[in-house]
Amino acid sequence: MPKDIPSKKLAIKSKPTKSSKLVKSATPKPAASASAKAGTPKSATAGKPVAAPKAAAGAKATAAPTKTPKQRDPSKTERNRIIKEMTEELRAMQPLVLEETGWPSEASLNAVIGGKAAEFMDLHHEQILSAEAYVSLYMKGFKAAMAQRDATTHRENYGRLKKSKVAQKYFMLFLKRSYLKHFDEYSRKRPQLYESVIWIGQNKADYGLFITPVWRKGEWVNDRSEIRHFPKRYWTIGHVIETGLVVNGDPDPIMFNDIEAYLVFFKNTLVRASGSPYEREVANLYVDFVRASPEPEHVPLLIPEFRYGGKAAKHDFRLDFTIINPFTMERVGFELSPWSTHGYLAGLKGLTQAKINEMAKDNFEQEMKKHRSFFDKHGVYALIYTDQQLKNIPALFTEMQKYLTPVDKVAQLDFALLNAFFA
Repeated sequence: MPKDIPSKKLAIKSKPTKSSKLVKSATPKPAASASAKAGTPKSATAGKPVAAPKAAAGAKATAAPTKTPKQRDPSKTERNRIIKEMTEELRAMQPLVLEETGWPSEASLNAVIGGKAAEFMDLHHEQILSAEAYVSLYMKGFKAAMAQRDATTHRENYGRLKKSKVAQKYFMLFLKRSYLKHFDEYSRKRPQLYESVIWIGQNKADYGLFITPVWRKGEWVNDRSEIRHFPKRYWTIGHVIETGLVVNGDPDPIMFNDIEAYLVFFKNTLVRASGSPYEREVANLYVDFVRASPEPEHVPLLIPEFRYGGKAAKHDFRLDFTIINPFTMERVGFELSPWSTHGYLAGLKGLTQAKINEMAKDNFEQEMKKHRSFFDKHGVYALIYTDQQLKNIPALFTEMQKYLTPVDKVAQLDFALLNAFFA
């Protein structure tokens, strides 16, 4: 039985094996030398491209394009400077804190404070927007923990801190520094565990999209402890490039070599299987939208065929498309409902008007049940487009674009501005 295997990009081999499900971009590349035609290998451990083979002797050298150095985030630079100053201040207080509290070392002191954060707070889901809010949540959890009958150690730790003013100052500064060290992950909205996987696709052609996929005991699950550390924006192009897709019961993830490879798979495999010309036109417009974006990896995924029943072989409903806001986790569905497939009644010859009305009512009830069910179970509010809107897919897609260009409404702390406003 395979052990826990985190999802990772598989090595690109010159002759892909059956287990190497790495989807490559179909974009034509310049002709390569005979030695390079087998493909540029990738490291199986680091997941990074290995340097390309050197040109043969006598070959004309081509100057590599100059890369523009990535600009440093001034706010992050300032935050790191503040953290460094806090560390120096903590070190200066430390000897007196240890003397007055009786803890034997820096490690034991810091473990008493920092090691309890996950116990006192829900760090997996809580969105914390300031150091003060972090300290408040910690104190609230600390107080609740001390109230438990078997909380002798917590009460002893509190007593040691209470008798020393310098220890209390150390305690506050340590917690504020902890928050700043994890500012990016604590300040963003994170999905609940039950929201951290989506199954998509047609019957017998379904795929799972996880946040931190791990193959464990014969099935794919999320590594819960790593969800808040996920380096990409949730449910975006960058997300699927990072994690790939998985197939139920198969330990080999389907990885994408680049954004273009995913877009081709999205258009020609995920959407094409639906057989809907409307969905294919929307997919083509989405692909063009992503390609034209200045930051394509930040574009939210246009999730096709969201399965109501998840990986279950038999399930009731699917939504044509879904978009999840990476900042708020709000979900919006898009249902393309032409009369020919969602309302038309065949075989009416010989039926009474009452029977026809009953059949039409059943169809309508089933369609409405689908949308209520998606909202109740998955929190997806569905927008429905009928024949009138389907006459102009570009106009329909224009409506979808506002969900593909979300804005982070949480005001991020500008540490550079805070400390240099009157400089």
